[in-house]
Amino acid sequence: MFIKFAIIGCGRIANFAHLPALAKMEDVRIKYACDLLIEKANAVVEKYGAEQAITDYKVALADPEVQTVFVLTPNYAHYVITMDALKAGKNVMCEKPITVNYALSKEMADEAEKQGKLLNIGVCNRFQESVCRIEQMNKEGLLGNIYHVYCSFRAHRSIPGLGGAFTNKKESGGGVLIDWGVHYLDLILYILGGAELKSVSANTYCEMAKDMKAYKYTGMWAEETKDLENGVNDVDDFVTGFIRTNKASISFNGAWAQNIAKKDTYIDFLGDKGGVRLDYCGHFTFFKDDLTEERPEFDIPDMYYREDSDFLDACETGRRNRSHISNILESAKLLDAIYQSAEEKREIAF
Repeated sequence: MFIKFAIIGCGRIANFAHLPALAKMEDVRIKYACDLLIEKANAVVEKYGAEQAITDYKVALADPEVQTVFVLTPNYAHYVITMDALKAGKNVMCEKPITVNYALSKEMADEAEKQGKLLNIGVCNRFQESVCRIEQMNKEGLLGNIYHVYCSFRAHRSIPGLGGAFTNKKESGGGVLIDWGVHYLDLILYILGGAELKSVSANTYCEMAKDMKAYKYTGMWAEETKDLENGVNDVDDFVTGFIRTNKASISFNGAWAQNIAKKDTYIDFLGDKGGVRLDYCGHFTFFKDDLTEERPEFDIPDMYYREDSDFLDACETGRRNRSHISNILESAKLLDAIYQSAEEKREIAF
């Protein structure tokens, strides 16, 4: 039986991640490709065989053949579109972050519960092979007691779409923390397994592109969306913080842009029996307490394929998998607390 669904938002994340993954699956078909720019929707029709290009997502929500929608829009639109889809009786895969703050995220979770529909969030790293293996290693006790985790998501000068939606807080909800940090912190909470948040202390900075016209960069994701003349840049390009949980403490540094020409994207899990360094989106090294180390070699399947196929399977069975919103709300709560701590210049207790 074919699963017919709608893609709402045909921009970069759709074309980079979800559409190539969905194209590999059997028994699924895109009935609607929706985007405010009809040419983007038409491109999905031409390349991926979507049945119809539309600009109004409510057309798809009114179609009883469509039981599932993918919300792949900019952050600010997640809430309204997802709420409308849930009220229309659709299961939803919504890209990360859930939305621009925790309060609205909780409303989305409550609406999914009320409607009896699945709401999954695009936390793709929960399906990345190395993350899955480290999570299993922790369950088996191979690291012993993980007492601290350190993560770095730092790049040289790579602020995305400067002046556009990425750097406008009203549209994005935040900067490097909500764009990159959510992935790192969410996978840490996933591997720790049910860690209870206790407190957080953090600082954020917007320093590197105060003069957008003078900003020099080595690369820019979504460069076609930049607006250096009339745009806004009021989000964090650097974040640092310390988190206490009932299982492990967590420290982190993240930068879209810094005046250090070195990219550092890794996570260290420090246990009393062993430690792991995870190269973000890559392999990992296991350091044992007998002074030996292992770097397992294995295939790393497409995590977006795993994420989307597991979601579509969950839509058939009704099960709540690892990316169900009920498993992601702690990550959203943490992001809010980090921003609150930075704004109020104090530690925030949960």
